[in-house]
Amino acid sequence: MSTKKIQLPALTAQDIPYSGRWLAGVDEVGRGPLIGSVVAAAVILNPEKPIDGLMDSKKLSEKKRERLAEQIREQSLAWALGEASVAEIDTLNILHASLLAMQRAIDQLDPAAEWVLVDGNRLPPQLHQPGLAVVQGDARNAAISAASILAKVHRDQQMLALHQQHPEYGLDRHKGYPTALHLAAIEQHGLLDAHRRSFGPIKRWLAAHG
Repeated sequence: MSTKKIQLPALTAQDIPYSGRWLAGVDEVGRGPLIGSVVAAAVILNPEKPIDGLMDSKKLSEKKRERLAEQIREQSLAWALGEASVAEIDTLNILHASLLAMQRAIDQLDPAAEWVLVDGNRLPPQLHQPGLAVVQGDARNAAISAASILAKVHRDQQMLALHQQHPEYGLDRHKGYPTALHLAAIEQHGLLDAHRRSFGPIKRWLAAHG
């Protein structure tokens, strides 16, 4: 039986009950890794300065993401980043920490958003604006795609900075995801402060090593 995910169609103006200028796309990156913050971005694109090539950040090369991120920062009406720390992830759980990071990104937009499109199936609970949760939103709406690119580029930069301090973990290669290389490095070198203690592989390592 095939497990291929069905690609949902792009959002149209008819799908969004807001036609004004201050529409923000919001996405997060970093729910799956074993280490580091979860990072979110919010972007209000400028319809007078369209950006070609916006799509789900996971489908872009690193160089393409970085080029697009520079364009997004220069040409958008507003953009902002938000984070939830490892301590918040371990306290709240990754879902609620992700929603918190998205809320923080939205709240830092200047000018503020009047309406938001959030990637996923739920909105941040403290949202001050009306909005819509969009499943597969990073592949269906340009503003959400732009947010996914900014968040991905920023979090990857964090992982590269951590790699400079601890190259033995290979963070430049796997960006913190639970790959065989990462798990082997944990087994050999132990945990860093930035590892998420609430995640299964880390909990199992702690249980085994006291």
